[in-house]
Amino acid sequence: MSTPKIREIQPEDNQQVASVVREVLMEMGAPKVGTAYEDVALDDMYNTYRDDRKEYFVVEEKGKIIGGAGIAPLPGLEEKVCELQKMYFLPEARGKGLGVKIMDTCLQFAKEQGFEQCYIETLPYMKDARRLYTKTGFKSLDSPIGNTGHYSCTMWMLKDVD
Repeated sequence: MSTPKIREIQPEDNQQVASVVREVLMEMGAPKVGTAYEDVALDDMYNTYRDDRKEYFVVEEKGKIIGGAGIAPLPGLEEKVCELQKMYFLPEARGKGLGVKIMDTCLQFAKEQGFEQCYIETLPYMKDARRLYTKTGFKSLDSPIGNTGHYSCTMWMLKDVD
């Protein structure tokens, strides 16, 4: 039995990461427009997360990317608020505690970068994801903050980075 490993994204991971995100969005029935599905950055995640105060982490098992999540400054509130971005897991990665582990990794990075709060946008039918966010301290908001461009995401959450 191999143990999945969490590590920083590498250039050779780009295609697998884009595939994971799009596959999970399609599985969940998410719209292709107004979500991460159509993000230009999705096809070059390594370079997208090379800027200051950004990082994307992947979960790798037996050489295959089975999930990932990233942290980046939230557009419009860059100084103090980051966004947990593109957190998606293939079915074989779910229910193993990997969501909590990668979220801890992301939030530790956010803290090291001096962010005070972490924001996330999600969809109503992503119940398992929302349960995880709530369990780890995210609180629901009545409206979006920042400017992500993901107008199809209708649930917003925020957590203090501590």
